[in-house]
Amino acid sequence: MTLSQQYLSTRSSSEPYLSFEATVLRGLAPSGGLFIPAEIASLQDDYLEKWKDLSFQDLAFEIFSLYISPSEISAAELKQLIARSYSTFRDDAVTPLTVLDEQRKFYLLELFHGPTYAFKDVALQFVGNLFEFFLQRKNAGKGENDIRDRLTVVGATSGDTGSAAIYGLRNKKDVSIFILHPLDKVSPIQELQMTTVTDANVHNFAVKGNFDNCQDIVKSLFDDVEFNQKHHLGAVNSINWARILAQITYYFYSYFTLLKKTGSGNISVRYVVPTGNFGDILAGFYAKRMGLPIDKLIVATNANDILDRFWKSGIYEMKRPSSDADAVAETLSPAMDILISSNFERLLWYLAREQLSSSNEEAGQYIQKWMIELKTTGKVTVPQSVLDAGLKEFASDSVSDEQTVETIKAIYEFTSGYIIDPHTAVGVTTSLRRLDGHHTYVALSTAHPAKFGDAVDQALKGKDEYSFDDVLPDAFKALKYLPKKVTVIEKADKELVKAAIEQELKDEGIVF
Repeated sequence: MTLSQQYLSTRSSSEPYLSFEATVLRGLAPSGGLFIPAEIASLQDDYLEKWKDLSFQDLAFEIFSLYISPSEISAAELKQLIARSYSTFRDDAVTPLTVLDEQRKFYLLELFHGPTYAFKDVALQFVGNLFEFFLQRKNAGKGENDIRDRLTVVGATSGDTGSAAIYGLRNKKDVSIFILHPLDKVSPIQELQMTTVTDANVHNFAVKGNFDNCQDIVKSLFDDVEFNQKHHLGAVNSINWARILAQITYYFYSYFTLLKKTGSGNISVRYVVPTGNFGDILAGFYAKRMGLPIDKLIVATNANDILDRFWKSGIYEMKRPSSDADAVAETLSPAMDILISSNFERLLWYLAREQLSSSNEEAGQYIQKWMIELKTTGKVTVPQSVLDAGLKEFASDSVSDEQTVETIKAIYEFTSGYIIDPHTAVGVTTSLRRLDGHHTYVALSTAHPAKFGDAVDQALKGKDEYSFDDVLPDAFKALKYLPKKVTVIEKADKELVKAAIEQELKDEGIVF
């Protein structure tokens, strides 16, 4: 195995490194850290020529192969997994590129053509098939009376991760999935997409709290050694490395699409990413470090602007200046209503490794120290050298609800009818502030507008020829007529969630 096919923790970087399979099935490192490749893969000098005409699926195979040893998943098996994962998408390109303003070099990368109409399908269709592949291999040859390897997948969602994970894992053998979402704090369509999946192995928990409460519970379950070993927990949140890996592909694919659209062999691209948990833009960071010529990665946030404030100050702080408490602002872009961006830890590891330390282990010690400080004080200030290094690759902005609505309206009018969702509007607003005619801007469109009817209606109601009914796909219209399955968790409490998981596993017929 190459170093890029072996994995270490951001908080404890001592050898031996883990395999890809162990990394994917564990999800979260025992130390509470996140898994990263021991080395970011470097591309051959001729990769542009070799890869520029590949399909999305073939490009995914080339990228995945750099991080997955053929001794773990053979080339033929990996190609089958990729084909199965992207056969569920409604567009042959999987993630097509749309022109918003050709004159000003402004494009939109549509990531919502998967089964749940959100960007997370790109990763979670693959992750679901990976889980099934590994478990089938572990259980091959076992009889009916033999103890089977199983996985209890636990995840938290602010909206889209939950449905994408459920659709990726529904009815998978030897897998039970539990998704925690904050009660009444996801959009009605998102809630229906999750709770109308009634397969026996799918379990939805509506937690009285916010997304960060749900995310904290999930992380604490992985840290609970006895519970984790008893139920073999697996992760679908973007703490799972396989999710980041899968998302790298669309940065390369969109870049090659731009080369064809512009007829240019030399373009300066800036990707603008609406993000809360930092996973989507982190995939762009890996693409850039691998060698893709990205000029800048721009973080677009809503009122929950911990990331924007960090890039402007070097201070990573949960408490918002306008708030007296560590409270999440409820916005029109709810999937980004997050105080702590889990994946930011991965980026901080690289910056610490390059600016402050002489070894992986020392970088891990910095991360451990910073994460403990954040948990205990709600705030971390990084050295100026770390911030300066990060600013060479990143920039950021924040967008209000009012600006989000205005942008949805403006794009509808400018394009004569193209509708974007509020998260995409956060990225588009950030892009519009920066268009300069020199750089090419690509804003990532993370969800179908039908998932966020309130925001779209607020922006477009009364417009000629606009009807939200026309925006709704038939699949969404049918959801309200389906039976629902959901358990309300009365308090954001780890022990209540543990008890509920064990009860539903028993109801599912699982012996433990």
